[in-house]
Amino acid sequence: MGGRLTAALCAPLLQWYRENARVLPWRENRDPYRVWVSEIMLQQTRVEAVIPYFTRFMQACPDVQALAQAGEQTYLKLWEGLGYYSRVRNLHKAAVRVCEDYAGVFPQTYEALLTLPGVGDYTAGAVASIAFGQPVPAVDGNVLRVVSRLTADTRFVSEPAVKKDMRAQVQAILPDDPGAFNQALMELGALVCVPNGAPRCDGCPVRHLCEGAARGLAASLPNKAPKRARTVAERTVFLLRCGGRVALRRRASSGLLAGLWELPGTEGRLSPAEARAYLAAQGCPPDRLLSLRPAKHVFTHIEWQMAGYYAEVAACPAEAGLTLVTPSALRAEYALPSAFRPFLKVLEGEL
Repeated sequence: MGGRLTAALCAPLLQWYRENARVLPWRENRDPYRVWVSEIMLQQTRVEAVIPYFTRFMQACPDVQALAQAGEQTYLKLWEGLGYYSRVRNLHKAAVRVCEDYAGVFPQTYEALLTLPGVGDYTAGAVASIAFGQPVPAVDGNVLRVVSRLTADTRFVSEPAVKKDMRAQVQAILPDDPGAFNQALMELGALVCVPNGAPRCDGCPVRHLCEGAARGLAASLPNKAPKRARTVAERTVFLLRCGGRVALRRRASSGLLAGLWELPGTEGRLSPAEARAYLAAQGCPPDRLLSLRPAKHVFTHIEWQMAGYYAEVAACPAEAGLTLVTPSALRAEYALPSAFRPFLKVLEGEL
């Protein structure tokens, strides 16, 4: 374990943040709804990827009441491609809770925010400090990395006790504007004390206070426990066309991608002959079958390696459990996880 954070960080870091903070749409004001939605979107997603999603989401659901009233198809479609769909399901549940229990007005304390579905320590701290000026830390992966480097802390940052200790260190030095300070720490981690590479120490406003830089350890921190190996699963996916429509199937209500639409498929990597036989057994014998380019998709703990086929069929019996939609409806209404998007390239010009 290294040193501890010092309050001497606050002034130079806040000054740097005032001069260098990125202009982002959720920073236009401190509206708690906008802060909350952005923080949920930003979990495990790059800022550049979030901006268009945030803009579109705000246009469709400009306030918590609009989100609470939105139908499942609407909010899932708005989230399409962001992944981790449980986040938007919890976002909707929390919006309903705010409207029912708080008359549509966001609770202003860290403790009350923690009771909302999908809101953990970090999100509650971010909303409470940024929107309401509450003196609570917001410690995400960016901040854990910054703290570990500033203090030359060699402990595993994934350990709950280490996270708790680093959160306490930030809490102990929070200045009068905790929201700005929390954002400054996050911004430092995003722009200077970057992940997956050497920190840009030459541009760091607090390098003179950094134990990691002084000891030559910054680039090797933070220490992380070894990741669990991903399970690899082979699958076969079908892009079925029937009378100009595309076949979709609803996934089970629990498990991976729960309740979302998917292109139909099966486990295992089928050969063309096996694919024909499989479709025939489902009551959809193909008039035409073409191999598509294989694709893979990486989830947190599993990797799908997928073979794909384009098939034209004369009919899809009801017992096959498929829903036929037009390409324009698929584009506008149905949320299809990005894992299946590579197989839609054959429809370019129709979507």
